Amino acid sequence: MQPETIKSKIFEIRGQKVMLDFDLANLYQTETRTLKQAVRRNVNRFPNDFMFVLSQNEINDLVSQNVIPSKSNLGGAAPFAFTEQGVVMLSSVLNSEKAIEINIAIIRTFIAIRQFALNYNELQARIEKLEQQFPDIYKALNYLVDKDRSVEKTDRTKIGFKQ
Repeated sequence: MQPETIKSKIFEIRGQKVMLDFDLANLYQTETRTLKQAVRRNVNRFPNDFMFVLSQNEINDLVSQNVIPSKSNLGGAAPFAFTEQGVVMLSSVLNSEKAIEINIAIIRTFIAIRQFALNYNELQARIEKLEQQFPDIYKALNYLVDKDRSVEKTDRTKIGFKQ
């Protein structure tokens, strides 16, 4: 399973990175109905921080973003959104070789996303530290960048044939 494929199925909903039941079912090569049935049979393994049901507003947002082609694709049932911990718990509920293989790939993708976010935050903190250490250089660079943007065509001497 390609990490890009998995990454494209991870969304941020309610401030958490989640995967939706129909995408997980597709990855596990099972029906969404079967996945939901397994979760409902083991509902005590899925507290709110592992899995939650999407609200109508969240479903509408996902349809408008083309994550879900239309509400009719859901078959009238609201999708389950699984956090990283919920995806890990799914491997114990869906006890198959394919589920284990896909879960490993999904967890690796979640870890890669988290690592990227940490690296980005670290880089941003270093830039801010440099700005604080060298405020004059930072101001001069900003002035030069702003100056270049503010030059208008009318301020320049025209080149070429003049009548």
